[in-house]
Amino acid sequence: MDEKYKNKERAVKGTNIIFKSLGKNDPIPYELLLLADPSKDLVDEYVKLSDIFIAMQNEETLGIIVLFPLTNEAVEIKNIAVKPEFQGQGIGSYLIKNVIKAASLNNQKSICIGTANSSVGQLYLYQKLGFEITEIRKNFFTENYSEPIYENGIQAKHMIVLTRELETN
Repeated sequence: MDEKYKNKERAVKGTNIIFKSLGKNDPIPYELLLLADPSKDLVDEYVKLSDIFIAMQNEETLGIIVLFPLTNEAVEIKNIAVKPEFQGQGIGSYLIKNVIKAASLNNQKSICIGTANSSVGQLYLYQKLGFEITEIRKNFFTENYSEPIYENGIQAKHMIVLTRELETN
């Protein structure tokens, strides 16, 4: 675990949810990561180079977010997932807002996230949190996944990349 994020714990106001970074020796909750990315091989590739954060409540992991370094000034959210029974309760927003703060405190200038053309709810959330569409990677999902992926009755074909500029200290 990179020292820059060590021991960064924040509680959600009015709740007992904690945002914390996972250490290199902490077990990785793959069951959550695979909710957002069905390829364990792809997950394994980026997880080993990333900083991983979780949202916890009463010792239970509710959600996870993975921050991957692109350059010295830019990071990418490679994975974000919330346990199905906790979805729709603001935990995804909580994870993104906290990782934005962590990246800003680490003097990052931008943060990006990619999602499928079929991920209607995610596209709404990311734009609501200040991300703007900056790129479309045509046929990303059809070329990188052996099985077709469907969401909301739409096949995931293209990756929509959204970016948010960050305020640094």
